[in-house]
Amino acid sequence: MDTIKTISEHRSIRNYKNIPIDDAVLNQILEAASRASTTGNMQVYSIIVTRDPDRKKQLCGYHFGQNMVVQAPVLLTFCADFNRFNQWCRQRDAQPGYDNFLSFTTAAIDAMLAAQNAALAAEALGLGICYLGTTTYNADKLIAFFECPKGVVPITTLVVGYAGENPALTDRLPLKAIVHHEKYEAYSAEKIDELYAEKEALPLTKQLIEENQLDNLAQIFTQKRYSKKDNVYFSKSFLKVIHEQGFMNNEE
Repeated sequence: MDTIKTISEHRSIRNYKNIPIDDAVLNQILEAASRASTTGNMQVYSIIVTRDPDRKKQLCGYHFGQNMVVQAPVLLTFCADFNRFNQWCRQRDAQPGYDNFLSFTTAAIDAMLAAQNAALAAEALGLGICYLGTTTYNADKLIAFFECPKGVVPITTLVVGYAGENPALTDRLPLKAIVHHEKYEAYSAEKIDELYAEKEALPLTKQLIEENQLDNLAQIFTQKRYSKKDNVYFSKSFLKVIHEQGFMNNEE
């Protein structure tokens, strides 16, 4: 399957068959992850592979009880990781200065780039994947679970396995909603209405509005899915994790 077709046919899979992933296949996915673009060729990320059924059951609780965590044969937790690079520097009489927020951002970007390479490779090999946003929500618990040292922060998790479902493609905004040429173009109220019209007219959208007893899709996002209260709570929690893991020294 060519790359463009693989990308175009991406679906988030939440139901998996009880079929193990061969070591050779898993290694291809991990090798693909290692070839991702990376800042300064530092590769400041790590990938934690979880296959043990008992450990997956424990992880399921940290991922809000999502059953696919137990169903899928493999979980890949991608971590921002300056620990390894810092140790290398010190062992070469080079003093690292990567205990700041910029360095955390660098490592987080590296981790996400590696994760996307892994996702594309898995799908090209006939597997299904799903990203778990709950990784950052419970980063403190995952750090304890994985025994991560300072300098390591879980950023995202990929559930990987053979799909037990074939959901429809998820809708996307038109390109003109997300692409700007030469400079950022301001959105008028009329333009916003135009760009979101198709999404708002979907049968699923109408169903969600009815189920949640709200007026529109935007209210579902702000009141149900990603409320200000929840965002502030998890922001405080994650900032605390970043600080405790040694990434908030922003003084010279």
